[in-house]
Amino acid sequence: MSPTHRPSRSRLAATAVTALLTLLALGTPATAGGNGHHRPCTRSQSPDHGPARDIVRIAERAKAEMDLKSVIVRVTVDGHDVVTTALGRSMTGVPADPAMHFRNGNIAISYLGTALLRLVDQGVVGLDDPVKRWLPDLSHGEKITLRMLAASTTGLVDYVRLPAFQKAVVADPFRQWTAKEVVALSTSEPRWYEPGTNWSYSHANFVLLGAALEKITGTRLDVLLQREVMGPLNLHETRNSFTPDIPTPVLHAFTDDRGTYEESTFWNPSWTTAPGAVQTTDICDLARSAAAIGAGELLSRASYKELLNPGTVGLGHATRTCPATVCIANTAATHYGMGVLVLGDWISQHPLFFGYSASMDYLPSERLAIAVSTTQGRKAADGHSAHTIAQRITAALAPDHPIPDFG
Repeated sequence: MSPTHRPSRSRLAATAVTALLTLLALGTPATAGGNGHHRPCTRSQSPDHGPARDIVRIAERAKAEMDLKSVIVRVTVDGHDVVTTALGRSMTGVPADPAMHFRNGNIAISYLGTALLRLVDQGVVGLDDPVKRWLPDLSHGEKITLRMLAASTTGLVDYVRLPAFQKAVVADPFRQWTAKEVVALSTSEPRWYEPGTNWSYSHANFVLLGAALEKITGTRLDVLLQREVMGPLNLHETRNSFTPDIPTPVLHAFTDDRGTYEESTFWNPSWTTAPGAVQTTDICDLARSAAAIGAGELLSRASYKELLNPGTVGLGHATRTCPATVCIANTAATHYGMGVLVLGDWISQHPLFFGYSASMDYLPSERLAIAVSTTQGRKAADGHSAHTIAQRITAALAPDHPIPDFG
């Protein structure tokens, strides 16, 4: 689907836009968006009816049912704010606020995919170029292409699943991991399959993709992503940090992953992806990212098609070396593109990090963007609460376009 294609909106989504435009005509200020000057991310006026009120009620019920400490939500249609709100507490006595920053996680991977495709558009590289040219020390680098890194089809073991790594992270969640250390964990293990013959999510692929992008451009990754993605999209509150610090105001997180409910806000995320792409964001930038990345705003028509490339459909089957719990099959309704998940009609990403969860989802046919961030309460169950809330919002706003579960 071309990013310039403008099909008709669903009835409920159109109602949301109409209600919003009416409010704007009465002087309701808009929150931060992709156009114009930077404005702080603020909550909408309290809605008393319509889709905005429905969304708030969904978030309120989910917060209570799932025992969430906080829920922050922003929904936009065609770039216009339908509702932006924050429920619960960041920490004791501190209310959650839409301007609070939280871990970006694999949202940054969608930026890596888009940055790669922009370089393709510029004629700098081709997706099927072997990475050995830039990463000569990578075993079988002559068989692994840039496309395979971005689509996660290299066969490299996901170091995050290794028991030794999990034990080390739990024992010292403040440890600073290097890219060399985490990639070595993957490359020291036998490959799950030959490059390009199957699909499995591996954090190592994106650490290597970040390194390749730096070598290709001669530019440090955080600078490159700012130049190619965050800058053009006016993502003023999305930034990399080479330390565990988070810019103020901070959305604090808590988890019981080590057997006791404790604060995890500043646990070190250095192992999560490529150095230079370990980011924080706020809910307005998350919604803006959902819409802009999901619409291929920065890409040519050909590269937007590659972003959603269904080449991994049907892959993910278990083999002797790739267990079913790792290689989860990609069906026609759910597959991995170039740094994004394609879930039915939606383009998505869903970060999860020790007490934090978030979801960004975009429905191109309706120009509907949903951004959710949550933190856990003491009795919160395992699972991806932000994704569940996004699914419930979708059921209310776009019932003909449900968001499928993902593995």
